[in-house]
Amino acid sequence: MAAHVDLHDATAGFLTPRSSRADRYARGEARRADVPLEAHAELTTGERDAPALLRAQEGNREPALVPLRYERMSASPFAFLRGAAAVMADDLSRCASTGISVQLCGDAHVANFGMFAAPDRRLVFDLNDFDETYPGPFEWDVKRLAASIVVAAQHVGVKPKKQQRAVTATVGSYRRTMARLAAARTLDVWYARVDFDALVQALRGTSLAPDAARAGRASSRNTGDVAVGKLTETVDGRRRFRSKPPLLVPVNEQVAPGVVAGAAQTFQRYLATLPADRVVLLLRYSFLDLAQKVVGVGSVGTRALVLLMQSGDGEALMLQLKQANESVLAPYLKAQHDPERPVHEGRRVVDGQRLMQATGDPFLGWTRGGDLAPFDFYVRQLRDMKGSFDLDTLSGDDLALYGELCGAVLARAHARAGDAPTIIGYLGDSDEFDHSVAQFAAAYAEVTLADHAALIRLRADGAVPSTPA
Repeated sequence: MAAHVDLHDATAGFLTPRSSRADRYARGEARRADVPLEAHAELTTGERDAPALLRAQEGNREPALVPLRYERMSASPFAFLRGAAAVMADDLSRCASTGISVQLCGDAHVANFGMFAAPDRRLVFDLNDFDETYPGPFEWDVKRLAASIVVAAQHVGVKPKKQQRAVTATVGSYRRTMARLAAARTLDVWYARVDFDALVQALRGTSLAPDAARAGRASSRNTGDVAVGKLTETVDGRRRFRSKPPLLVPVNEQVAPGVVAGAAQTFQRYLATLPADRVVLLLRYSFLDLAQKVVGVGSVGTRALVLLMQSGDGEALMLQLKQANESVLAPYLKAQHDPERPVHEGRRVVDGQRLMQATGDPFLGWTRGGDLAPFDFYVRQLRDMKGSFDLDTLSGDDLALYGELCGAVLARAHARAGDAPTIIGYLGDSDEFDHSVAQFAAAYAEVTLADHAALIRLRADGAVPSTPA
C-alpha cells in the first residue's frame, strides 16, 4: 500500500486553501511536546523472538530455498540485518513514534542505495529497493539507515568513535537536507534528483572519490546486454537461459506444462498497468524463455522470475518479475491506513517506488501470476546499469561521507510524498535528533550481533533449515 489518496476527499477539498509552510512547521514543532527528540535514543525490544519472526515468513517462500536464505543471513551481522527487516519492524513498533507520516522505504539500510539508469539513460543515485514500502513515521527509515551504518562500520573494523561520527553525519545530513527542502519550491522538491556525474564532481578531493569513480564505471558496464550474455546461451539457434541450480533454473514446458500460456496471461496483465507508449515498445518483443532466479539476502525464497524477450532483429530484453508479499511494516501500521482496503502487493511496491524515487524504471509495473504461480508480482528491467558502492572497502571517514549522501537521498525521498516543513519543524535546527538516533543505532547494533549469533546457533542445532554440508 502506498500513501492512500481518497479521491472523494481530494475533490471535496479542491477549493480549500492549503496550509502554509509556517503553519506546517508549527504543527511539527508542536509534536515535540508529546514526543521529545531525546525519546528516539530509547530501544525497547521486549521479549521478542527474532528467529520466530523470520520463520513466520517461510510460508510465502519456496521451501527448497529457505535454507539458502538463512545461510546468507548467517554470513555476518550486516547480512543478518539486511535480511531481518521483519525483526526491526517489530522493534520499531515499540519505539516512540512522531506520527509524522511519509512513504517509507521500509528497508532503508545502507546497502539499499545505489546507481541505476534513468529513462534519459543518465546514471542516478537513489534508493533502489522498495519491497517493504509502506506509509508510516519518517523516523523508522532514519533509524534503520542509522543502525545499518553502525553494523556496516563494525563489519569492516571501524573504531567505535568513528562509527558514531559516521552515524551522526548520516542523520545530520538527513536533517539538513530536509531543512533545505522545507524552504524549496514545491515542484523543485518533486523534480530533485542526484545525477551520478554531478555527484562524482562534488566528491572530487574527498577520500570517497575513487570509490565513486569505480562504482560508476562498474554500473555503466552492468547493462541488460551483459546480463543476457551471462545468464543465457544459444542452443540449436535459439537463445535460452542457462541452468545453474539453485541460483538460475529454467522453467519450460517440460518442467511445468502450461507455463508459456500462463506467462502470456501474466504478461498481458502487466501491460495493462503501463502507459500506452511502454505497451507499444514492449509489443516489439516476443517471448523466448523463462527462469527462476535467486535474488538478494532477505528476498531469498520469494519467487523471482526472469523473462527473456527478443525483438524481430534479435535484440534481447530481460524483465524481472518479483513476488510481492505484504510489507513487514503492515502488521504494525495497517490500522492507520484503511485496513479493509484490498491491496495488490505488486502495485503497493510500484506506487511506493514511484512516490519515493526521483526517476525510475520506465518498465515498472505489476501483475498477478497464473495457476502455476498465484502470487502478486511487480515487474522491472533486470540490471539496467544497476550498481552500488563496495561497502567492504570503505574506511570510517569514507563511510561518514557515504552516510551523508544516503541521508540526503532519504530526506529527498521522504519529502516527495511526506511534508518537509512538518518534519523539520519537529526536528528543529539543533543536532539533538542526530545524537539520539546515534545512541539508538549503537544499541541496535548490539541487538543485531546477538540475533546473528542466535541464528548461527539455531542452524548448528538444526532448529532452522540448513543447506546440506
